[in-house]
Amino acid sequence: MVLYRARNSYTLSRESSEHRIAIVVDFLLSLTSVPINATPSAAQWWATIDRSYLSKAATTAPSPNATRVILAKQTDDDQYSLGKSLTLVEVFQLAAGLGFCSARCGLHGSDARAGYAYAWAGNADRECPGHCAWPFAKPEYGPQDPAQALPLVPPNGDAGVDGMVVTLASMVAGAVTNPFGDGFYLGDKDAALEACTACAGKFGAGAYPGYPGKVIVDETTGGSYNAVGANGRKYLLPAILDPATSSCSTLV
Repeated sequence: MVLYRARNSYTLSRESSEHRIAIVVDFLLSLTSVPINATPSAAQWWATIDRSYLSKAATTAPSPNATRVILAKQTDDDQYSLGKSLTLVEVFQLAAGLGFCSARCGLHGSDARAGYAYAWAGNADRECPGHCAWPFAKPEYGPQDPAQALPLVPPNGDAGVDGMVVTLASMVAGAVTNPFGDGFYLGDKDAALEACTACAGKFGAGAYPGYPGKVIVDETTGGSYNAVGANGRKYLLPAILDPATSSCSTLV
């Protein structure tokens, strides 16, 4: 998994503190690697993807074990091997930002011949928070619900990284359900809506454009979340499209 920071494309590990890196790492560990007793949880969110998409996509008898997400290795590119300003082609090369904010907050891609898929997520800490860190920042455009005059408080106290987790979750979901462009998607293949992007902006019950829905608020920090993760982390994770009903499913 390659993570980049905004338009200048500095690596996350270069620019951010260990605390911010840990937020993202703990999210990945939360999916299947670390037992979580609390509910709703990030593990339940992943189980929905596994149950709704991955298990049904198996061409042979389903395995008794659910699909697992393993954080195998972390790599730093401190020497900026491709420079500090990256095109999408160079992002693809690093996995073996052009368009960040204006076109996308993240993406996933693949090398079908090599048989792997990858995801990229931009850190909206300083650039485009209204586009890529919503609902933790005021939206740059589109409908704004009068009842939500202020952005939600990010559950980990960092709008940029908490927004990045939302994007990363959507991209990982797309990477596993439509890794090579011929899996699950709606609409045109070149502008596909996938498992989470088909439900963009929905995080809780009653969500509509400009309103993320009813979510849980931490009584101590005021942070808004809908999933508990590893090491006591809390995250706001996107809704998942149920392919059987064509409706968006949220954890709360």
